[in-house]
Amino acid sequence: MNGREFSAGLKAGTSIAIGYFPIALTFGLLAKTTGLSLLQATAMSIFVFAGAAQYISLSLITAGVAPVLIVLNTFIVNIRHFLMTAALNEKMQPDDRWKKALYAFGITDETFSVLATQKGTKLSTAFAVGVIVIAYGSWVIFTAIGHLIGANLPQFLQASMTIALYAMFVGLLVPSMRGNRKVVSLAILAGLANSLFYFTEWLSTGWAIMVSTLVSAIFIEWISRKGVKAT
Repeated sequence: MNGREFSAGLKAGTSIAIGYFPIALTFGLLAKTTGLSLLQATAMSIFVFAGAAQYISLSLITAGVAPVLIVLNTFIVNIRHFLMTAALNEKMQPDDRWKKALYAFGITDETFSVLATQKGTKLSTAFAVGVIVIAYGSWVIFTAIGHLIGANLPQFLQASMTIALYAMFVGLLVPSMRGNRKVVSLAILAGLANSLFYFTEWLSTGWAIMVSTLVSAIFIEWISRKGVKAT
């Protein structure tokens, strides 16, 4: 592996590592209040490494959703990574497939943005690994630190931290809704569908979230396509 390229990747990924600090720390805190042990919370960040999906998993764990449904919901939330890695493959230098598979695991919205916006010639595997290593390390380490901090908080503060989970979802959603009618429509429709399933008890919590997400996304995309064809 080219040491110079790897070092350049570490430097390029430093901003991601800094940005992950508060988010991973909060995840560790919330994982503690959800009831996950230090090992379980850290293992989730090690093997999943997907911020939004991990936060959603905490809410599903709290609701007592079956593990298979948590996995399915995580898959749906992260399905965009298929497109991201396919697009990034065109920008990377040729290399062994097993190497590409390894660094593909580390592709998140943030690492993709850094790699995809690099100018010049095609990127080396060493550079991509450098970006991902520092981002991944930051996420895992600060998850563990957040859990340790949460373990030392008074019990009443640990209990109140569960509210922060919903505040985090709102914080993630609102910025993307500004000036984007499709996102607003998607959020409203998914919320209405999930409310319907919740109050009628037609589906359990896990299935309700998954079906609401899929149905609303397909419907909004269908409406959008019809609108484009009509014009």
